[in-house]
Amino acid sequence: MIRDRYKKLPREFYARDTHAVAKELLGKVVVRQWRGKTIAVRINEVESYVGEDDQASHASRGRTPRTAIMYGPPGLAYVYLIYGMYYCLNVVTEKEGYPAAVLIRGAVMESGMRNQELGLEKPLNGPGKLCRALHITSAQNRLDLARSDTLYIADDGFAVSPRAITATPRVGVDYAGEHALLPWRYVIQNEP
Repeated sequence: MIRDRYKKLPREFYARDTHAVAKELLGKVVVRQWRGKTIAVRINEVESYVGEDDQASHASRGRTPRTAIMYGPPGLAYVYLIYGMYYCLNVVTEKEGYPAAVLIRGAVMESGMRNQELGLEKPLNGPGKLCRALHITSAQNRLDLARSDTLYIADDGFAVSPRAITATPRVGVDYAGEHALLPWRYVIQNEP
């Protein structure tokens, strides 16, 4: 049974330093229940966005109707549309009132599930591909990942060695000046 295999991450997991959460999300599993099917993918790429001072963060312009969720409780899904066609899944981190989130940039199919039958691309390299494969849209914005049974992030005991994690600058944030160079993108290298 899926609940026996995957342990949903609790709110306390997300209520910590964004970079620590980002690195520890690597190797975790995004689980999506959709039309009676379970889709599970293992996270292999994330990016941190931290505070109003981070010029690459949506919160750099302060609290707006769009970014209000980033100031919310940790563990909420922040889903938004880019280029008018791709959804991106983020998870809110740190303490309520402080705008921070981790973007889930990429994943690989979780081998124990029948994702091939669902037509998933391999790998899911890019937040748009990931959301398309998991059927994530603006309908999932503000979803509580610590409580939801339709979309959540779980731990199945898979461990990622800190030596396997590479930090690089974030992707597609050239507009952020010196903040574009911050090594806040974390990727698993040499995956099996």
